Amino acid sequence: MQFNPDSWRQEAEKKKKENKQFLARAKRQKGIEKKLPTLHEEAFTKIDCLHCANCCKTISPRFKTPDLVRISKFLGMKQGQMIDQYLRLDEDGDYVVKHSPCPFLGADNYCSIYEARPGDCRKYPYTDSGEFFEYPHTSLQNSTTCPAVFYVLERLKEVVKF
Repeated sequence: MQFNPDSWRQEAEKKKKENKQFLARAKRQKGIEKKLPTLHEEAFTKIDCLHCANCCKTISPRFKTPDLVRISKFLGMKQGQMIDQYLRLDEDGDYVVKHSPCPFLGADNYCSIYEARPGDCRKYPYTDSGEFFEYPHTSLQNSTTCPAVFYVLERLKEVVKF
């Protein structure tokens, strides 16, 4: 597979319909999730999150109660103060960042709360576990946000034949 770090997003947009169909079929394929860890590792030999940080620039993780406790402690703030300063409730009732890019993202693409980051950030982009197939709509969306997701999808299409 030829992976172009400069044009992956355009390719991902072009292949959205194809990838949607693939994910729908893959969800029903037994054992497919076993291929993910290897492809995940392979993707991150080619992609450096610090050069991209598109996830932090365009989407927000959910901040669950344990995240709120951990992050407010890390920041040395009261939980309510941290929520008021950085977060809002979304339409699903989840705390998310008020504005993008994430307020914890630095100009160098490093996360200022990396050690205490939310669980969603720790797991993102979900390309190394079965969650990738459990939420195909999210994986499809992530394929146009994260080059690693697009890479893993393209490689899966090469190694899995239906």
